[in-house]
Amino acid sequence: MDVTESRYAPGERGPDPHIHREHADAFYVLEGALLFGLGPRLTEVLAPAGTLVLVPAGVIHTFGNDASRDATFLNVHAPSKGFADSLRARRDGRELAAERFDTFDPPADGGRTDADAVVRGDGEGDGIAVGASRALFKAEAADGDGTFCLLETTLAPGFPGPVPHVHERHVDSFFVVDGTLTLQVGDERIDAGSGSYAAVPPGNVHTFANESDEQVRVLNAMAPGGFEQYLKEVAAAASPERPPDPDTMAAIAARYDFVPR
Repeated sequence: MDVTESRYAPGERGPDPHIHREHADAFYVLEGALLFGLGPRLTEVLAPAGTLVLVPAGVIHTFGNDASRDATFLNVHAPSKGFADSLRARRDGRELAAERFDTFDPPADGGRTDADAVVRGDGEGDGIAVGASRALFKAEAADGDGTFCLLETTLAPGFPGPVPHVHERHVDSFFVVDGTLTLQVGDERIDAGSGSYAAVPPGNVHTFANESDEQVRVLNAMAPGGFEQYLKEVAAAASPERPPDPDTMAAIAARYDFVPR
């Protein structure tokens, strides 16, 4: 997947209405608000901070900032179809055909309905908790075409994190909203502060923790989606005081893309 962080000034308009044929286009608003036009009639949807807007392939969409203050947001293209390269090409004055990054004019039949898009506002989504830590599921494999999932995660002080592990089929990534997330990737330890982003490709041993005395807020994006169901099963098997026992954890992990190392 491609993940970009953008800032739109008041009145700034995004791209003309368009569709993607092979990937989802998703937006998580960090600050301010974006105004979207979705579907054949460009139905207006206002997305303030904390909102996820997930636009599956085939849904016409456009967006901009109609408010009086800056809007900052994360934009996820999953799977990656060259969107980040298209931005670099524009920056560098290079010509790059829109087809190269899976962007096309609206189809004559109007494409998919705006009802196929997913909009979850601030605080909306299915949630789980393990002790004082919690996660809110903003996008899951059942949303759109299942190309990615996104969790709002709050880690309590001293949260030890999972055992070191590998994902063999999906990328795991972390955008730190508040606090400092401690990441271990292979032999490298990283203290990732607010605004940091880390992506762990398949096959890399990693784990994470909150070693501070303050809460850490993280957006956890994974592509493709599906692994979020592992987290739901772990939460369901946990007690209020402690995570599931190792045998239970191993049995759950065996059903998903989680290999302890």
